[in-house]
Amino acid sequence: MLREIAARFTQVLAQRRASPRKKVSVAVRVRLAPTMQSVGHIKASEKLTLCGATFDISSCGVGLMLPSIRLNEHYLVGQEHLLVVEMDIHDRTIVMKGIGRRYEEVGEHLSVKRFAVGIEIVDMTATDRAAYEYFIKNHRKLRKGMNEVLELGRLD
Repeated sequence: MLREIAARFTQVLAQRRASPRKKVSVAVRVRLAPTMQSVGHIKASEKLTLCGATFDISSCGVGLMLPSIRLNEHYLVGQEHLLVVEMDIHDRTIVMKGIGRRYEEVGEHLSVKRFAVGIEIVDMTATDRAAYEYFIKNHRKLRKGMNEVLELGRLD
């Protein structure tokens, strides 16, 4: 019984320590941030992108579902590469910089293989941060309003 109480107590502490995650799916694009070392290759690194979707978001990180774990020879996780994540929310695109912290292969067959990638947010402009925080708090209302607009334009 004491072990159960201690386990529950540590679980509650862990939940309060981490920022709450919201299960939200929005479109994202991920690319490597240009480095100072690759002055001549900045354009090439900006052209390579992965398209995917979020599966959860929080104020300090984003969970992404991506088709690959790397862009050419660069892995997204484990080499401290700075990533640029463009997230399409509500009526705008938010740009954030982050570092890939962990990944997990999802999918049983080669044709449906996807990767769940956890990214820690390290930089974002003040206006993007404000819009992102607002979206986290109000994502249900914003998504519902967007669905109603889409339904109005639908032809039967």
